[in-house]
Amino acid sequence: MEVKIVNNSENPLPGYSTPLSAGMDLRASLERPVTLKPLQRKLIPTGLFIELPAGYEAQIRPRSGLALKNGISVVNTPGTIDADYRGEIGIILINLSGEDFVVKDGERICQMVINKIESIQWSPVDSLEESDRGAGGFGHTGTN
Repeated sequence: MEVKIVNNSENPLPGYSTPLSAGMDLRASLERPVTLKPLQRKLIPTGLFIELPAGYEAQIRPRSGLALKNGISVVNTPGTIDADYRGEIGIILINLSGEDFVVKDGERICQMVINKIESIQWSPVDSLEESDRGAGGFGHTGTN
């Protein structure tokens, strides 16, 4: 699939780290480093603008290495970029560790996954078909 992209950063275009990666790494586009104090969140610019085809979305997800090693995550995960959004992609990072974390220009800060989506139409009914689970909620299926 081809997606139009404007790159106003000095960084390479998003790319897959391995041939079978689902997500592409996005990088911070910063004039100067940004410090995230413990439990602080900030919007980090990427310098990227995309035009997704109708019927697709981009999901923004944390990078597992940053999460494990540094406690850095994405606040609204997964964040959704709709097909009609044309603004700059900004990433809301949060520092869940007990130490300051410095985000540097060009640093890989998250992953972006492109997904096909379906639009639905609601069909109001008076009842639903029964299922094995029924109305069982959180923890209903046990721990094993």
